[in-house]
Amino acid sequence: MKSHVRVAVIGGGVVGVSVLYHLTKLGWTDVALIERSELTSGSTWHAAGGMHAINGDTNMTALQAYTVKLYDELEKESGQACGIHRVGFLYLAASETCMDYFRMERSRARHLKLDLEFVSMTEVKKLNPLIDTSKFIGALYDPNDGHVDPSSVTNAYAKAAKARGAEIHLRNRVTELKQTAKGGWLVVTKNGTIEADYVVNAGGLWAREVGRMAGVELPIVPMEHQYIVTNDIPAVAALEREVAMCIDFDGESYLRQEGKGLLIGTYEHGCKHWAVGGTPQDFAHELLPNDVDRIWSALEVAMERYPCLADGGIKRIINGGMVFAPDGNPIIGPVRGLSNYFLACGVMAGFSQGGGVGLAVAQWITEGEPGMDVFAMDVARFGAHANTAYVLEKTMENYRRRFTITCPNEELPAARPLKTTPAYGAFQNAGAAFGALYGWEYPLWFAGEGKEANEAPTFRRSEAFARIGEESKAVREAVGLFESSCYAKFDVTGPGATAFLDRLSSNKLPQADGKTALAPLLTPKGQIFGDLTVTRLAADHYLMIGSPTAIVYYQRWFDRHRGADDVTIRDVTTDWTGFSLTGPKARDVLAELVSEDIAYKAFPFLSARRMTVGLADAIVIRVSFTGELGYEIYTGPEHQLHVLERLRATGKAHGLKLCGMRALNALRLEKGYGSWGREFSVDYTPAEAGLGRFVRLDKGNFIGRDAAQRILAESPKRRLAIFAVGDGDVDPMGNEPLLAGGEVVGRLTSGAYMFHVKHSGGLGYIRSDLANEASKLEIEILGERRPARILKDAPYDPEGKRLRM
Repeated sequence: MKSHVRVAVIGGGVVGVSVLYHLTKLGWTDVALIERSELTSGSTWHAAGGMHAINGDTNMTALQAYTVKLYDELEKESGQACGIHRVGFLYLAASETCMDYFRMERSRARHLKLDLEFVSMTEVKKLNPLIDTSKFIGALYDPNDGHVDPSSVTNAYAKAAKARGAEIHLRNRVTELKQTAKGGWLVVTKNGTIEADYVVNAGGLWAREVGRMAGVELPIVPMEHQYIVTNDIPAVAALEREVAMCIDFDGESYLRQEGKGLLIGTYEHGCKHWAVGGTPQDFAHELLPNDVDRIWSALEVAMERYPCLADGGIKRIINGGMVFAPDGNPIIGPVRGLSNYFLACGVMAGFSQGGGVGLAVAQWITEGEPGMDVFAMDVARFGAHANTAYVLEKTMENYRRRFTITCPNEELPAARPLKTTPAYGAFQNAGAAFGALYGWEYPLWFAGEGKEANEAPTFRRSEAFARIGEESKAVREAVGLFESSCYAKFDVTGPGATAFLDRLSSNKLPQADGKTALAPLLTPKGQIFGDLTVTRLAADHYLMIGSPTAIVYYQRWFDRHRGADDVTIRDVTTDWTGFSLTGPKARDVLAELVSEDIAYKAFPFLSARRMTVGLADAIVIRVSFTGELGYEIYTGPEHQLHVLERLRATGKAHGLKLCGMRALNALRLEKGYGSWGREFSVDYTPAEAGLGRFVRLDKGNFIGRDAAQRILAESPKRRLAIFAVGDGDVDPMGNEPLLAGGEVVGRLTSGAYMFHVKHSGGLGYIRSDLANEASKLEIEILGERRPARILKDAPYDPEGKRLRM
């Protein structure tokens, strides 16, 4: 064992060896993997080995598609067979809701160039004669999916990595991690100590233990998962070829052929956590006690779907531990507060996701950036609210719903309400439907005072549609009130505050007290890292506001780039509750509650001032995300109810209406305003996103300046545009493909019905040569192609006069 390596990967499951493989593929060959037992120990060895690309998150689908395609290359490179069975994957639907989900996924798959197609029940019967097709109403089919042999894949990754110089040390448990003065790590093992510049926690079932060695409590927990393998079945033995794998979403089971029998698994509702307090150190290639009663009801449904199952009997039951995060996605990336400590864990679908996870983590280490938008997997998506109790409730919900279709308008109930503001009760009384972001409850729409917000899950327009339209109308014609408390808020102070923020932001900072500026953050490669507003409260004192889900994401970035600046950065999200008061009558409402002059010339757009609103001290910022005259009002939590009551009482005469985030989304799209995580992410450059005017190359040095200078000098291959969509009863939501002459030329990033301009539309990226009004385009929404056209300007107030009035 070497005394020093660049990277030490801890854990020899499929994810750990994938990270090792990709590090060597990217040229970092002085790396080592340390495994407590044998390769595949833990969860990998007993996995069913299914591989498929489809996922409800588009970025996750791209990552899974990469993994599925990688296996052929891996076989050739390593010389190790991976046991690849590309028998195809059938996704079966027994309900219209499931069919709508399939239509959505098929449409989105076009943009990713996946071979996902609808097939008839006749074709289903040919692909898998064991299915009783009378139980289903539709099916999707991907010919490239199937299953692999878990042990063979793991060893193929390992063999290819070792051929490039990587070391693998088996039967060598890591017992301690010590941070060095240089920022690296001493990895103390049973067989000695190795110094590493970077550590990757790919510990799988033991990832929590490896995290605790570094003082980190990870938001993951193992769940018991069972599948059965049948005895030989005559109908299977008589087949001339292996049948396609299946997922029956409504029956909540998956099935594939295993020799002359079948393998079938389910994500049962009566699920169980395992080893909540910690995974036993002597556990390796063991299984857990069988509990077939827990899955029997699902097996009974499966026997109706696949009648020959009743002829097989049970050959063996596999009950093993699988690690889950609260949302079911992997946990990857650098851990805030630790130098050079990366995660690659919580990957419950290792043979669909392991390749992509390995690539992203390896690129993050070697290049400083993951190379793609991986926020859906980034450990920074969780904050302190994701404690053990939260993790237990959410993982139970996620496991139970593994094959349950979640509609776009559906909000899941587990671990809620968790974080609420003082206004929560008042909003409940006003009939609010709530969503949850980063643990916070926030209003989506309002049914009205004393009414209950009932909304059936759907991919189409819901009962809330008319109410959202009324809220949008109030903002455009009178005044609306939104809650903005959950937005990330950072207080930045100190002699080095200005220099620090100037280095972070591509735009110029506010040059005077009481001024606000938009502040895009770029990566060193010139991609869009973040999107914040910066308000200068005083010399060397700034308030930064950003996306609710990005608190740790931004904090980690601040820590990385703080350098020697004498600056203090505090998360003050919970110190300030907020409202957005917006609409043509917003000034009339606020003027009755403050003594200051807030006329246009006295308090213009992008200004900020400390005021007393009613009886409460507040910071008021003259900004709006609706395109109307607007104010963001921030007060201490102890004053929020008072401010809300005064605003509602005063606003009643001006037609004030409480509004939710669904209306805000429609309103911002009418103005063509992009949003972080949708239009703005590390997948895009400021040139593509139309943010060039906020990249001030004349201001001096900032992160990403050199790359941005090159990017802005070139013509982008794609551009962000605003689209109008032809009439229909279904509205775009985002990730729908844009087509020209039947060819995919871009995709929507956000979509909605835009009530004021009376048509559907959205924002999206399209090939630059087609980014003009003359282009004849279509958009595919739930399988239906509708005409679409690019708008030269925002359809509402393109000159921005109302915003600045």
